[in-house]
Amino acid sequence: MNEAVPPSRRPGIRAAMFVDFDNVFTGLQALDPLAAKRFAEDPKHWADALSAGGSGEGARRFLIRNCYLNPMVYSKYRTYWTRAGFRVIDCPSLTQRGKSSTDINLVLDAMDALSGNGGIEEFFIASADADFTSLIQRFRAADRMTTVIAAGAVAFAYREMADHVVESHDFVAILNGTAVEPARAVAPGKQQNVPAAAKTKAKAASPAIREVLDFVRTAPGPVVGALVAHRALTADPSLKTDWGGYGKFGTWISQIGQDVEYSPAQGGWVWDAKRFSSEDLPAPAEVQPGIEEQVSRVTDVPALSEAQFRQMFHALETRLREHPTSRTELSRLVRDDCVSAGQPVSRNAVGFVLQGLAYANFPLNDEPTAPELAAAWTANVEELCRVALLEFDAGEKLAVRRWASGGLVGA
Repeated sequence: MNEAVPPSRRPGIRAAMFVDFDNVFTGLQALDPLAAKRFAEDPKHWADALSAGGSGEGARRFLIRNCYLNPMVYSKYRTYWTRAGFRVIDCPSLTQRGKSSTDINLVLDAMDALSGNGGIEEFFIASADADFTSLIQRFRAADRMTTVIAAGAVAFAYREMADHVVESHDFVAILNGTAVEPARAVAPGKQQNVPAAAKTKAKAASPAIREVLDFVRTAPGPVVGALVAHRALTADPSLKTDWGGYGKFGTWISQIGQDVEYSPAQGGWVWDAKRFSSEDLPAPAEVQPGIEEQVSRVTDVPALSEAQFRQMFHALETRLREHPTSRTELSRLVRDDCVSAGQPVSRNAVGFVLQGLAYANFPLNDEPTAPELAAAWTANVEELCRVALLEFDAGEKLAVRRWASGGLVGA
């Protein structure tokens, strides 16, 4: 007769999940309202996806599933979470400014779990709030794996402190059921393992691959990834769904082979390995010198040129008048417009700007002009600089304002 396996030796990674409901829900609403609804009303779906792990990764057992929400605003969602096996902790507003007690409750519970006897091996924090950076530091110091689930812009320090980050677009794909396989967090810089079926699907996209090969092999040097992505999508629009089963452009382009090399550095670059190497990529200082580089490095504002920002605001003005269905769709359309105009920007950069406009409470309807959008975004950048304690003289302030607004905002 076989002995029962002691609880401490049960298969699977022992994990704990702490969900900042307010932060994730509001972030998803700005990106994809349908995904936000699924997050709030079907937590079992995405929690099970994370539990299952992915190829090359063991399954997880979430010994702790905590959800922190403001009952004055989101009480109608409580039942969905309790039915999914989550412990729901009420975090009402305790100040006149509406600040809830989520942060302190989440941190206290997480520290209890860290010091407890449950042997938690991996901690999940579902929040883009950089206030949890110190908590992630504690987990790392205790030699625990850490994963951040983000729905919105993530501060650089917060991202770098975590072992893995489930990005906004990946989380939306999980919620909308378009993820390639059971979701797993991918460590920055590591290649994602892809099922054989997905590889076959991508290889079938021969028009896109032929277009990429022709483009890269005749280019005078490494090419910005956004330009290559635009060429591929033009040749095969079906790749817009999930990049042939690979989920991301970087993963799709990396599987082509045939001397096509890809690097995610500086927004992504693609080159012909027979003629060039990673040493031919422009140095970061050449991409964005001066005060702009300092702002980007400290505040995570996209390191774009003045011309790229200007083109983005003009594209935003045009696309907003067409009433896009969601922020996700809007970011894709604006990205494509900028690429077509010869000022390529990444979709993440567009998303960061849209998030900044949301933080500034700027209405994204069909009325704003490009200068009005630029002014609201620039005010947000100036606030980010203030919070980061960046001090500039009058000339530097003017340079930041001109750069961030794409030259559309005067002194």
